[in-house]
Amino acid sequence: MLVTWNKDIRHQHNWYGNFYKESDFLIATINEPLVEKTKSYKADATVKQLIRNDTAIAVEGKLLLYFSKDSTIPELVYGDNILISKKLVAIKNSGNPGAFNYQRYAAFQQTFHNVYLKPGDWVKLEGKNVHPFKAFLFSARENILGALQTNITAGKDELGIAEALLIGYTNDLDKDLVQAYSNTGVVHIIAISGMHLGLIYGILLWLFARIPLVKRSKATQAILILGCLWLFSLLTGGSASVIRSAVMFTFITLGSMFFKQASIYSSLAASAFVMLLINPYYLWDVGFQLSYLAVVGIVAFQKPIYNCFYIKNKYADMLWKAAALTTAAQILTFPVCIYYFHQFPVLFLFTNLIAVPLSTVVLYAAIFLVACSWIPVVGLYTGKLTGWLLTLMNKIILWVNELPFAVWDKIPSNIFTTWLLYAMVICFAGWLMNKNKSMMQWGLAFCAGFVLLHTSIAWQVKSQQKFIVYNVPQYQAIDFIEGNNYRFVGDSILLIDGLLQNFHLKPGRIALQLNKKVESLSACFDKNGFYQFGNKKIAVLDETAHFESGKTVNVDYIILSKNPQLDIAQLTKTFNCNKFIFDASNSLWKIEKWKQDCDKLNLPYHSVPEQGAFVTDL
Repeated sequence: MLVTWNKDIRHQHNWYGNFYKESDFLIATINEPLVEKTKSYKADATVKQLIRNDTAIAVEGKLLLYFSKDSTIPELVYGDNILISKKLVAIKNSGNPGAFNYQRYAAFQQTFHNVYLKPGDWVKLEGKNVHPFKAFLFSARENILGALQTNITAGKDELGIAEALLIGYTNDLDKDLVQAYSNTGVVHIIAISGMHLGLIYGILLWLFARIPLVKRSKATQAILILGCLWLFSLLTGGSASVIRSAVMFTFITLGSMFFKQASIYSSLAASAFVMLLINPYYLWDVGFQLSYLAVVGIVAFQKPIYNCFYIKNKYADMLWKAAALTTAAQILTFPVCIYYFHQFPVLFLFTNLIAVPLSTVVLYAAIFLVACSWIPVVGLYTGKLTGWLLTLMNKIILWVNELPFAVWDKIPSNIFTTWLLYAMVICFAGWLMNKNKSMMQWGLAFCAGFVLLHTSIAWQVKSQQKFIVYNVPQYQAIDFIEGNNYRFVGDSILLIDGLLQNFHLKPGRIALQLNKKVESLSACFDKNGFYQFGNKKIAVLDETAHFESGKTVNVDYIILSKNPQLDIAQLTKTFNCNKFIFDASNSLWKIEKWKQDCDKLNLPYHSVPEQGAFVTDL
């Protein structure tokens, strides 16, 4: 707890948030090369000074910057200093039910504010703050990306997978392709993890054991291997799973040097202790959790599963060994995956048996390509081979993803069902491995508790009745909910099963166990944007809204959407409203004006972009 408290920069006296006022100027240093987004450029920055009334205050803290695309952004590089005159905005969650807690995630990265900068909101200053090693890493990444982009010409999807597979660069990945990899249970291939580090560790062992001046000294081998592993880990961005693997391989290598026989459990425990001592917030990192659970599952269950069958044929035995390893890795990770992602890849065994060996060949080919790209002929043909292998892998994954039974989707889960699922797994595993009848009895008891809890939740869901105004920037999105059914009112683009729906709407529908979209509900009636849902009257007014003035209409909620040319005083002459709701399809300046009008008239309101989604039970 003390380490966690101390790690939180908000408890440091010189954190800029302890001094900042809206009228202050900030001097910040760009921490990384700018990343191009759809409508902006993004970069992390470190605040160095706060300027107030010509007085400079030395401060520190991370800040997330977004630059508008009409800015002269390409001139900004890592290490540049800029003066910011724009008001900072606290990072907030969308408030959508079941949504990813981005505010907590950013806080764990020690980032609490962001700012969107237009050309007049910032000025580039003289001088740079450049760390030589970080500059080397960024330069090396650019050179590697350049080699891949020059030689892999099979297509954008293939290039994106190669960049992610080799150094964890994900900006060129197609979102639908990533979803297909996730649905088929092989997304770990394109998320740099312990598997990649293990493959590189293996090739480094083979390489340094054959170099004459190196193979004679185990200490030299260890230094070179660990140096290469840590360089690769930092080059890929240093995610929790990669750092875990690097730390664990460090303990394994040092243990084999000094103690000859190192326990894998001791190495795992030691690596976890070191990582959490450095950054206790790793404990909440999904990659960290899945990484350790996968390794523990492999160590505990791979051998017992493999020993279930004896296969004489050499190649069939190799295939069974790979299947046992893949199954063992899933045993302890699937409850967490269901909790976070609400899906289970039914065909994970089949896809992993194909994709893992294929991706291993692709990884080695990509490493060879980068190493030899300075030779045009070698780079050309290695790039063609790598591109062909990537095309083959993508086609297989997309084919499996199209199968109707490829993924078990929309699985409801909460923290209690997850713990019960783990209790069942551990008890049944103990029963099967140790023939312990009491473990079987406990497993059945936990299974009964799991079923009863799900039954109770399902019973409550059947009687739910609520409506939700979602926080989807620039879009109208409303759900009227009755039991497991929902009626959607909003923009048609949100009906497509794509990124917008999956990110903003799907998590809430899974959390509420909504499994059927309907055109009408028994308790919901509507006419021209006016809805009667249960005992509540709701008016949805957008730019097409028309209503007669002269008589007062009682409504419980008015939802203002799509920037209608209406003012609050005008509406109060026609409607007697309990609460105004301003959804995320409206401009922020217009919402601000409506808020001021409501404050003057002492009317309650809810601003979806600022306060998050509006959710109410009827």
